[in-house]
Amino acid sequence: MKLAEAFERVVGRDAQVEFRAYDDSRAGALGADVRVEVRSPYAVSYLVHAPGALGLARAYVAGHLDVIGDMHTALFRMQSAMGQLSWADKATLLRGILNDPLLRAAALTRLDPPPQEVRPARVPLRSGLRHSKRRDAKAISHHYDVSNTFYEWVLGPSMAYTCACFPAEDATLEQAQYHKFDLVARKLGLREGMRLLDVGCGWGGMVMHAAREYGVKALGVTLSKQQAEWAQKAIAEAGLSELAEVRHLDYRDVTEDGFDAVSSIGLTEHIGKANVPGYFEFLYGKLKPGGRMLNHCITRPDDKEPSIREEGFINRYVFPDGELEGPGWLISRMNDAGFEIRHEENLREHYAKTLTGWCRNLDDHWDEAVAEVGEGTARVWRLYMAGSRLGFELNWIQLHQVLGVKLREDGGSGMPLRPSFEPPSAG
Repeated sequence: MKLAEAFERVVGRDAQVEFRAYDDSRAGALGADVRVEVRSPYAVSYLVHAPGALGLARAYVAGHLDVIGDMHTALFRMQSAMGQLSWADKATLLRGILNDPLLRAAALTRLDPPPQEVRPARVPLRSGLRHSKRRDAKAISHHYDVSNTFYEWVLGPSMAYTCACFPAEDATLEQAQYHKFDLVARKLGLREGMRLLDVGCGWGGMVMHAAREYGVKALGVTLSKQQAEWAQKAIAEAGLSELAEVRHLDYRDVTEDGFDAVSSIGLTEHIGKANVPGYFEFLYGKLKPGGRMLNHCITRPDDKEPSIREEGFINRYVFPDGELEGPGWLISRMNDAGFEIRHEENLREHYAKTLTGWCRNLDDHWDEAVAEVGEGTARVWRLYMAGSRLGFELNWIQLHQVLGVKLREDGGSGMPLRPSFEPPSAG
């Protein structure tokens, strides 16, 4: 059996994908707009040593396997076709592939994971207590301290690396990011003269929005030094230094309290399940009575699977030590910390659209991105973002916003009788 034919059988004959291999074989939908190329026997070796998504990812990141055409389209078509095969069928087909003498020899070749993968031999990250301040700082640095220039190309002018909220189907990514920040501001009831704490503030998007649009005195904190430096420069250039500040600081080291509002946009995924109760209790303690907190984070659809997959692609390449919980579990912990839960919504489809924009931006700046961060890192991001888009589309992952309030001593919430978060034009 030729290698391309074997891959076609593993992926499924109905996938509208062409396969080409280094043995000059071709299979699948010849002439399709997406093509998978197996460029060397090492691709097979990666797959044998780490069967499944991690092995394929290693082969792709290392350049021994390539995807020509739109990555999301390729992943969607292969996932749709492979979903028709049982794991027993896939195992049988894989054994058939390895009966080829050349491939069997390649499979015996022990390969190191590509250097972009986080592992103990390269980065002293996995030593020490998970989610200690030192280890969290290294995990955040691995993901965010890549290159501000690279992120500018991928994220666009907003520099918002969190789910946007599209006010209309045809809204641009920049319009949707503005709408997301403004939605958070309205949910928090921000008004001039208030104080906002934004934990895990990234490049300062929410901090600057609150200061510029609402006259709020806003403090943001991030574990990424590069993010903090970029944000402080942007704040100064925007003339917002009297109202806005971003510090390179662990949220647990914020000493100020008495805030009118707290926003957490994309941080909960990083803090770990064991720390979630204390995390919500800490933020509750930072608020004035009557203050509101908005938690915006990626979640799992349920709590049936482990919250972290040690050997998964995302944990090994993208978000070291990241943990996702189900929305119900998170809301319960938030409620137990003292918050009265007032509003919740799932923005799953919005994140798929957000990632579509980021993937397009990366493709548009591909050559520049490779020159800036290296081909391996650029490949990690291309695969990660396209796969994440697919995950949101297929409901493997979700994005929830949960609004809570710290009640006053008399039990008053200060909330309107009906939500007034969306502007009238949004219906």
